Amino acid sequence: MALPDLPLKLTYDDYVFFPEDGQRHEILDGEHYVTPAPFLRHQSICVNLVGRFEPFLRQNPLGKIFVAPADVVLSTYDVVQPDLFYVSKQRARILTEKNVQGAPDLVIEILSPRTRRMDEGIKLERYEQLGVDEYWMLYPDLKTAKIYRRDGHRFVLAAELSAAAGDALTTPLLPGFEIPLAGIFA
Repeated sequence: MALPDLPLKLTYDDYVFFPEDGQRHEILDGEHYVTPAPFLRHQSICVNLVGRFEPFLRQNPLGKIFVAPADVVLSTYDVVQPDLFYVSKQRARILTEKNVQGAPDLVIEILSPRTRRMDEGIKLERYEQLGVDEYWMLYPDLKTAKIYRRDGHRFVLAAELSAAAGDALTTPLLPGFEIPLAGIFA
């Protein structure tokens, strides 16, 4: 009696052969996911975030901020390209010439209707399981954010923020850092 074929889990070795076609290719728990290039509003929010992180990190050299496309190899079966991610000096050893080999301290995803299910589902799960300390999900249409922070082996929803309420993004990873949501979504 023949055994049923087990599903093949993809790895970084498979990932390097994906086409460079302007789309975002990621592997989550061994499965291939493809999303098209982000819309301009997404890119504007990304630029606004980098514009806040860069000066702070120049004055407070605690680590580095990176933007997609940059490969983050979280495990043998997980290769992602977060919209933005921060790696502290303490984790700098995970930075290599061609990619990141391990979990960043902070991952930021800017959600869209095309990525929301994945960002709120499997990415939240994989970031939690594979050692990311903090995960920010930004919702441009609502001008809100959800902040998940590690508590032991699990993420907890630490904050739900709103630009309308005048809330600001902060993190214990970067003491003194604050970004008003209204400025990010402007």
